[in-house]
Amino acid sequence: MLIIALASAMTVAMLIATAIGLHQESQREKLEHKRVRARGFRS
Repeated sequence: MLIIALASAMTVAMLIATAIGLHQESQREKLEHKRVRARGFRS
């Protein structure tokens, strides 16, 4: 029973870490996209 609880906790932790990582990556991509667009309008 303890092993099942630990496995479940690790699965949930990995899902949360994956979601946070994807969110951070998408924020970085949005920032880079804005930077490229701003650079394009200036030239």
